[in-house]
Amino acid sequence: MQLTRLALSGFRNYAELEIEPEPGLNVFVGANAQGKSNLLEAIAMLGTGKSFRTSKDVDTIRYGADAAVIGGEARVRAGSVNLACTVAKSHAGTRKTYTLNGSGVRYSNFLGKLRVVTFVPADLHLAGGPPSLRRAFLNVALSQEEPRYYRELVRYRKALQQKNALLRTATTIDPELLAIYDRELVDAGTQIMLARHRFVEAIAEAGRAAHARFSHGAERLDAGYESNIVFERPDPHAIAAAFEARLQHVAESERARKAAVAGPHRDDLSLALDGHSLAAYGSQGQQRTAVLALKVAEYVVLRERSLEAPLLLLDDVLSELDEERAGAFLAGVGDYEQAFVTATQMPGTLPQRARTYVVRNAHVDTGVAAC
Repeated sequence: MQLTRLALSGFRNYAELEIEPEPGLNVFVGANAQGKSNLLEAIAMLGTGKSFRTSKDVDTIRYGADAAVIGGEARVRAGSVNLACTVAKSHAGTRKTYTLNGSGVRYSNFLGKLRVVTFVPADLHLAGGPPSLRRAFLNVALSQEEPRYYRELVRYRKALQQKNALLRTATTIDPELLAIYDRELVDAGTQIMLARHRFVEAIAEAGRAAHARFSHGAERLDAGYESNIVFERPDPHAIAAAFEARLQHVAESERARKAAVAGPHRDDLSLALDGHSLAAYGSQGQQRTAVLALKVAEYVVLRERSLEAPLLLLDDVLSELDEERAGAFLAGVGDYEQAFVTATQMPGTLPQRARTYVVRNAHVDTGVAAC
């Protein structure tokens, strides 16, 4: 999988830009606030349709512009693909639209056509941050890999919102309506939990191997799926039965709290070093190394499952690592087809024939290949 063309119009600090990235490693070097991270944000939006930096779409529109347009062409296993994501101002706020090979499509049909694995400074909080960060990590990866996962996630969130509204606002709970919402939660939630269980099993193995390389085998990293619903076997019938039983058990509590308290919206991903909680006992360096291994695992698993390497986007994270860890990370992802790195100065760990670009005030100039 390779991005062969990136075109921006009215995006962040870019009025207009068109570049043709090279296969292998592409490195964008420049001072802060010149537009390096904006480039990676744009590439990521061609894959996920969303920014990894803001939840407010209007923030991506250049000051004075009416719309931000991100376009790209890529080579994938199935051939070539042309993608575009547009954020336009409207009287109601902003409107985002997607096109695939020149035709407008729904977000669910746009998502994952160009798969990306991002590693940004905020990801370093995955180890010690709240469970919502780790759930988001799982959701982004699985939504790109499995179209069904995203559909079930949307279905689950809609039913959860409806159930919470009923619990919060109704003076008398309609048991039939509540049962309908619970049935939707069980049906969609079962698929979500099954996919998460399988994915975490895969990244646990890959992450353990990557961490062993980074730490020279000094410590063992374990990742585990901490489902809010305890089930005996990872199959749909067992998970659905456990979810139904749990909902019955917490029914009175939910009515008292006026909120749904059971389901995959309360899941977590556990991380431990030598059997001890990484969040509670891990040093900053240990947490950073574990997150490095987790990101390598995400990349490896997505590549193995799709038989196609995703794009790798590293936004100013190598500068936060010592030279040994930075080199080990790049070696860990190994045979990436295409990767994009931002840095304020030229990294000292680049492989041969990396293509460099100088970014200055939203202008991108091709540098020379690293030797």
